[in-house]
Amino acid sequence: MSSTEIEEPRRARRGMPPSGKPTLRTIAEMTGLAITTISRALNNAPELSQETRERVQKIAAEIGYLPDRAALRLKTGRTHVISLILDPHDEILGFGQSMVNGLTAALRGTAYHLVITPNFRNVDPIEPVRHIMRNRMADGIIFSRTEPDDPRVKLCLEENFPFVSHGRTELAAPHAFVDYDNHAFAYAAARRLIAKGWRKLTIILPPTRFTFGNHLRAGFLAAVKEAGVAHEIAEITLDDNAEAIRRAVMARLSQPEPPDGYICSGDAAALAVMAGLTDSGRVIGRDVDVVAKQTSSIFSLARPKVDAIYEDTALAGEQIGKLLLRRIAGEAPEDLQWLDKPRIDWT
Repeated sequence: MSSTEIEEPRRARRGMPPSGKPTLRTIAEMTGLAITTISRALNNAPELSQETRERVQKIAAEIGYLPDRAALRLKTGRTHVISLILDPHDEILGFGQSMVNGLTAALRGTAYHLVITPNFRNVDPIEPVRHIMRNRMADGIIFSRTEPDDPRVKLCLEENFPFVSHGRTELAAPHAFVDYDNHAFAYAAARRLIAKGWRKLTIILPPTRFTFGNHLRAGFLAAVKEAGVAHEIAEITLDDNAEAIRRAVMARLSQPEPPDGYICSGDAAALAVMAGLTDSGRVIGRDVDVVAKQTSSIFSLARPKVDAIYEDTALAGEQIGKLLLRRIAGEAPEDLQWLDKPRIDWT
């Protein structure tokens, strides 16, 4: 703890819980820190030690401290709101809930609270971003499903508006992001099927406009070309509903030379593929096989069990929250990038 974070002990006994509504002064009396230090710690000020920030935020959470947001906005010019823009897609079961759980963990004890902004299919994805920025509705924005030349990222960079994207782009300018290594996932999944003796693989990808789809495709193609096995890209995508995926799998199995190994980069798609295989009379593990990306505990209950590689979307949400707080505090975007590696356990 630095010398600027210390003040003389107060007359009130430290560590005592508040008798009324908790205030900054309450936390100051419990910790022996100055009120200004408490305020900076709750705002995740980078000049304070991590130990001090975590200590103050923990106590604030324990005693139920809630900031006066109207007063904070008048004083600081900030809303102390972070807006998460969610798309209504379902290729990842529980994606929104897991993301929110992680973000909540990151924001707990700070002056910030989370507001969820929906982005519907018939609305240009840049519109909610423009609306939030134009009306000063948040101090920072989070969005997912990035594109290589994502206009939302470009707009936020041009306006110097704090954001963290769940996903990368191919833009030259650095920006804050949290992402999953989908290239490594697809490569490992294909190698697993090849090692088990399957000789014609297919992968279900998201629509081509998304960056993570390019990463999945590249990882898949690298593995199948390296091994010299036959392959194809499924005509359906992760954005098709489960019934459409099930029917497409059954239709392909009725045609000549169908795939015998399926890679699914989403829980819902994997369940739909397994349904299509089973409804077509194939026995998973004997006639065909599946490797899935698992992002929810629900999928682990599916039978028969198939190989899965886990993506921790709650951890991604927590990392996004932490990075966005640092970006709001003024840290450079090139220092706020985090790539999660697949956790592979075939046992």
